[in-house]
Amino acid sequence: MLDSGNFVLYNSDQKVIWQSFDTPTDTILGGQSLPASKELHSSASVTDPSTGLFLAIMQLDGVLALYPKGTPFTGEYGYWDSRTPNNGPNVTLHLEDNGFFYLLKPQGVYLANFTSQGLPKEDMIYLARIDPDGIFRLYSYDITRNDDWRVKWYKPEDRCLPKGLCGLNGFCVNVGQDYECQCLPGFVSVEDGNRTAGCERNFTAESCKNPTVSNNMQPVPNTTWEDDTYSALTSLTKDECLEACRQDCNCEAVAYNVSQSCYKWKLPLRFGRRVPDGNSNPQLYVKVGDTRSG
Repeated sequence: MLDSGNFVLYNSDQKVIWQSFDTPTDTILGGQSLPASKELHSSASVTDPSTGLFLAIMQLDGVLALYPKGTPFTGEYGYWDSRTPNNGPNVTLHLEDNGFFYLLKPQGVYLANFTSQGLPKEDMIYLARIDPDGIFRLYSYDITRNDDWRVKWYKPEDRCLPKGLCGLNGFCVNVGQDYECQCLPGFVSVEDGNRTAGCERNFTAESCKNPTVSNNMQPVPNTTWEDDTYSALTSLTKDECLEACRQDCNCEAVAYNVSQSCYKWKLPLRFGRRVPDGNSNPQLYVKVGDTRSG
């Protein structure tokens, strides 16, 4: 084990045959790099080191990007990137011992600096990690003060941008410097205390043809979701849009916008988050069944 934290295996000729710096999990340390096409995968939680929901990848186009695990590496699914496209397949991410964090092109050309260059300090340790909440953070630790790890840089700044943070049928809401997960109307958390577990119905879904069931359409204001609609209707009023969903057994949610477009969704919904008032996203309504008495 080297002082850098790199665990190295040598053969009898003292040549390196394996080193931990070549196979990072969620973290790179000072003196380590992330080559093109290599990935970092978040942990499931701060206490569970199994693979979590998010990853960082040094793409072959020169872009450092963050994605939900299991999605295509396209702009539709990415939730942050370094905005350094078209720079070829050999860009690497570097973290120096002094906390300098940057992208490097071949021949030593700096492409993007995430932190400023500093002077080496023997009493400081740095690491960069994609955390369980999908935020990529650079930390520092002063070994002489026995202090906590301090965040020096992080992206994205919006805690709710990591897609899928609140699981299926849940949506993320920024609350000060933190966030909370809320469920769609008619849904409850799958697992108390686990914000990423998502939400499930708190009632038994009845047949939409059952005459004793009234399907109410409950609004979910100022939210955005993955664009996974199965039907789009045009030139409808809002009431006509909602009624079209009520009469469609496949429709579980519908979105209506000011251009009189109506979009139908099946469950589950994912990648939900609250957006500011006045946002141009369509207004979402969720079908919630109420059993009629008598």
